[in-house]
Amino acid sequence: MTIKNLAIIMDGNGRWAKQNKLPIKLGHSEGVKALKKIVKESVKQNFKSLTVFAFSSENWRRSSMEVNSLNNLILDSIENEVPDLVDQEVSLNFFGDFKAFGKKTVSKIEDAENQTNIKNPKLLLNVALGFGGRQDIVAVCKKVSAMPDSVTINQSLVSNLSEAPSDPIDLLIRTGGDLRLSNFLLYQLAYAEIHFVKKFWPDFSPADLRRSIKKFENTERRFGKR
Repeated sequence: MTIKNLAIIMDGNGRWAKQNKLPIKLGHSEGVKALKKIVKESVKQNFKSLTVFAFSSENWRRSSMEVNSLNNLILDSIENEVPDLVDQEVSLNFFGDFKAFGKKTVSKIEDAENQTNIKNPKLLLNVALGFGGRQDIVAVCKKVSAMPDSVTINQSLVSNLSEAPSDPIDLLIRTGGDLRLSNFLLYQLAYAEIHFVKKFWPDFSPADLRRSIKKFENTERRFGKR
């Protein structure tokens, strides 16, 4: 059994910073470095997609100082990492309600997506910003309710109407030790294997990913069958 679509809840940046007696913003910066390594490993593993939870709909409740710091980190990361993504033939896709980050950030995101718009990418990197699984399902229901009665409602339609990438997730990894989905890809995770890792995200390495891949490969996936 191989992995095509991997998802990661990148949790523990703030706790990693506190553990190392550093400002929280440095924890987020180290988290970006960890993601860069995992993207490269994902390309090597020939995954079709890597979907990461960078900022949830509930994260807007954090202090304005932390949100602004994250916004600046998004801008810096796009500026610094897009050329490397192009070289690796990685296509970048953002999803979620991130308009509250401001017009400058939205414009930068659109530019990054255009620069990495590769016909046959080696990896599709999906970044969830301001995303919530429940909110997404409600939005899909509203779209369906506005459709004519002649439309056939099935799983394919629901997947395509979702704001999130439509491919079902094979493996979800959550770092940081918490054992929950935190309103991430609730529809797409229906039959995903889930690995909870105690390490904080900045400490998660390609070797850790390979261990999760090995564990996945040794799992019997029955999908309801015997």
